[in-house]
Amino acid sequence: MAPFGASCVLAFGLWESPLAQPRSIIGGHLLSTLAGLAVYHTLGGGTFSMALGVGLAILAMMLTRTTHPPAGADPLVVMMAGSGWSFLVTPVLAGSVLIVIAALIVNNLDPKRQYPSFWR
Repeated sequence: MAPFGASCVLAFGLWESPLAQPRSIIGGHLLSTLAGLAVYHTLGGGTFSMALGVGLAILAMMLTRTTHPPAGADPLVVMMAGSGWSFLVTPVLAGSVLIVIAALIVNNLDPKRQYPSFWR
């Protein structure tokens, strides 16, 4: 899933950013994908649905303090691929958890880095 590439840039390149913390990576992708799936399965995948899905994803991330910009593209991926509800588990949940696990290992190999900066 393309947004995972941008998630990796944050997790490994800007690991101290609030946008790169586990809560934001996992929560942002889950909420954004959920928003995209809900809109897609209710209204279809047209231009209006795509805009609404992204808008709802942004709102959900802001309300839950899980803002993760790469996840903003998840509703578009959902609609362009015609994804079913299982997309929420794989690749989204599995992929975002794997990114966080890899970031925990790689970032903490360097004694000058601490990841995550916070869990909340």
